[in-house]
Amino acid sequence: MEMAPLLVVLGLVLLAVGAEAVVRAGARVARRFAVPPLVVGITIVSVGTSLPELAIGVDGALRGAGPLVVGNVVGTNIVNLLLILGLGAVLAPVLLDRTTLRRDLPAIVMVAVITALLLLDGELSRVDAIVLVFLAMGYTGLVLRQRSGTVESEVDDPRGSAVRDAIVLVAGLAAVVGGAELLVSGAVELAQLWGVDDDVIGLTVVAIGTSAPELVTLIVATIRGERGLALGNLIGSSVYNLALVLGVSALVRPLAVSDPIVRFDLPVMVAVVLLLVPVFWSGRRISRIEGTGLVVAYLVYLGAVLVVRI
Repeated sequence: MEMAPLLVVLGLVLLAVGAEAVVRAGARVARRFAVPPLVVGITIVSVGTSLPELAIGVDGALRGAGPLVVGNVVGTNIVNLLLILGLGAVLAPVLLDRTTLRRDLPAIVMVAVITALLLLDGELSRVDAIVLVFLAMGYTGLVLRQRSGTVESEVDDPRGSAVRDAIVLVAGLAAVVGGAELLVSGAVELAQLWGVDDDVIGLTVVAIGTSAPELVTLIVATIRGERGLALGNLIGSSVYNLALVLGVSALVRPLAVSDPIVRFDLPVMVAVVLLLVPVFWSGRRISRIEGTGLVVAYLVYLGAVLVVRI
């Protein structure tokens, strides 16, 4: 009990430092090889910031804590697409390019709907897991196709700078993952002392904790003017959380899902994803008013979970 608050504070510090390093190095990698920042955000950064969910997913699968694993992923996506995206738009309106609207938005919708359908029977089997992993691979392939045809244009002193960037990127990702683990460990310890069920812990404490890398990355990227990197990170994390994290976790061991998640939280997640379609297409931007609406919607959802489930 005495260590839990310290773990939470230390985790937040590591997350802040790590996210700053990831944004710096990710942006330099993008400029070095003439890769669009959105591509870097969707691949390197988003997979890196999804590592906390993956670590919790594999560990939870080994312990037979399916509701915690699925609750974490579903809750994290709701946090990402309502709270974090909304806060980002409140800070500054989010401009959306054609690629985001034509490739990434349909990918989020498709993966969310397929995941919900696979979970309707209350279990994510290994066969279901294979489907999700293939979806993750297919999405990655689509993203990397944008890279084809781009002329590589390295900056001066490519060898020394590339090594430095690689070290900073790896160290930053390690700090993000380690910080999230400390944060979640402390928060889960506190929540369990309060007698809260696993699925509720996953949907709230763990989901918010493991979304901290995306939140800090978004804030830092906004301050540094790397909005494409931040948006790509949010979009990529939303897809990879469902397809990659749940897929790999269920390959380790099939995941059981609690009834409330199937009946309430999964439909909410799908509704959130569908809500983004008109929001994204209205002027190809997310305004501050729309961002505020997303944040309010998340607070309503969180309030419903706390009132009904605790």
